[in-house]
Amino acid sequence: MTEQTTSQAAKRTRTFQGSVLSAKMDKTITVLVVRQVKHSLYKKYIRRSTKVHAHDEQNECREGDKVIIEECRPLSKNKSWRLVKVLDR
Repeated sequence: MTEQTTSQAAKRTRTFQGSVLSAKMDKTITVLVVRQVKHSLYKKYIRRSTKVHAHDEQNECREGDKVIIEECRPLSKNKSWRLVKVLDR
């Protein structure tokens, strides 16, 4: 029993919320993830952004949608994220 609970706890996946920049590829979307980090010297919060490719199986996303993505196994050279849910259209 303890082996199963530790393996489930170690299997937590990272999830991010972002907006879709591009949905032109087949079954792939480009998502912009924005986060805030504190500057080490000036202690001011700065915005940092990352663009990631995510797998969209049903091609349901359009540009400008707010989505939730989660990390998964590598699906291609650049794709290691999967679409979980579309929040806003």
